[in-house]
Amino acid sequence: MTAKKSLVVLCMLITINTGLTVTGQNPFIRDQFTADPSARVFNGRMYVFPSHDIKAPEGKNLRKDWFCMEDYHVFSSNNLVDWVDHGMILSQYDAPWIDSTTYSMWAPDCVERNGKYYFYFPSNKRPDENGRRGFAIGVAVADKPEGPYVAQPEPISGVNGIDPNVFIDKDGQAYLYWSGRNIFVAKLKENMLELDSEPMIIPNLPDKGLKEGPWVFERNGIYYLTFPHVENNVERLEYAIGDNPMGPFKMTDVIMDESPTGCWTNHHSIVEYQNQWYLFYHHNDYSPNFDKNRSVRIDSLFFNTDGTIQKVIPTLRGVGLSEAYQNIEIDRYNLLSEKGVAIEFLDSLNTFKGWKSIFNDKNAWLQYRSVDFGNKNAKSVTINAKSEQGATLLIRLNNADGPIIATVKIPKGNDLKPINAKLKNPRKGINNLVIQLQNTNSVEVDWVRFN
Repeated sequence: MTAKKSLVVLCMLITINTGLTVTGQNPFIRDQFTADPSARVFNGRMYVFPSHDIKAPEGKNLRKDWFCMEDYHVFSSNNLVDWVDHGMILSQYDAPWIDSTTYSMWAPDCVERNGKYYFYFPSNKRPDENGRRGFAIGVAVADKPEGPYVAQPEPISGVNGIDPNVFIDKDGQAYLYWSGRNIFVAKLKENMLELDSEPMIIPNLPDKGLKEGPWVFERNGIYYLTFPHVENNVERLEYAIGDNPMGPFKMTDVIMDESPTGCWTNHHSIVEYQNQWYLFYHHNDYSPNFDKNRSVRIDSLFFNTDGTIQKVIPTLRGVGLSEAYQNIEIDRYNLLSEKGVAIEFLDSLNTFKGWKSIFNDKNAWLQYRSVDFGNKNAKSVTINAKSEQGATLLIRLNNADGPIIATVKIPKGNDLKPINAKLKNPRKGINNLVIQLQNTNSVEVDWVRFN
């Protein structure tokens, strides 16, 4: 059995035994709202621990215009395309110190030490004897990254804030970072449950605007402190560098610009996996009119020779190879013609059904990169599409002037349905696809699959 086939079989076994597989590009979790992704590599597999946005339940005296989070799921993948939902690992009802009326299980993190997995999470505390409230950071411990996790009965003493991030240096010293108007750092004891130094405000960071969501990592002797920051109206991702985990750090540059659609928050993690660095972040893809319901994304990240980070431009295509023999959601494109293609929800009342691509101008095209045909000889293609007047789509390779491998006649009709066409030549290997409208009649496409 080839390595690739083994990977697919492993994903199938994991799906059967542990949870639901969620397949997609950006956003890569496509059946629930997710935000603040903490990405970690455990046992050679990528795990993502996001927060879980939900709509504010009725009758709970909660703001309808604010963040609402009740629990956490964990997701994992070994190809960054097929993601397994391992289910809920912790809820706001699992620790006695949490005020479960506040639905405030915000951005978490998770690290491994000595065979144990430590899950760090913030929440509002129950009011004390003087009625004082505030955020604290708790810890839950498990023997496996997917749980089950057991929450400690009390939060970490001396820590008041949100957005925990843990970094373990090469010498074994662990550090806890968190935010609360400023960004703080303190050493952790070997037990990973208690501070081993007094909290310190990290200096030399921007004074203006909100700073939160710290994420620290090391590469080639450089320590990177990365964080969301509101320079103007919404958050962008910025970073500072230093030669010590506790600083001092020097402000350096922007990793990702502000959301072009005005999503107020961004929250991220940066991790290396199989010799490539990735940026995990979020956007309100499935909730364009309410930016407190967000969805996690992933894009590749690169460094310059001097160690500075190249700015990441968000993509819909995301990362990884798409299997030619599964449904390819071409609306997660990487390139479009200047005019003639629009992307819309399949169902505006149920956005988790995904999107469709609408071609409405002669020769308009869309490119979707990195489709893997493997060693098979794909001989036909199926397109789930509709056209009220009838239309013709061309499937090309590489670019809008590339060779035509199929001509697909879309009959007149008002409903999406699968339409088959033969390929001119059998296909193998990895290819970029271009879908192009040959005439002027509009056509809607849901997905493409090869056979």
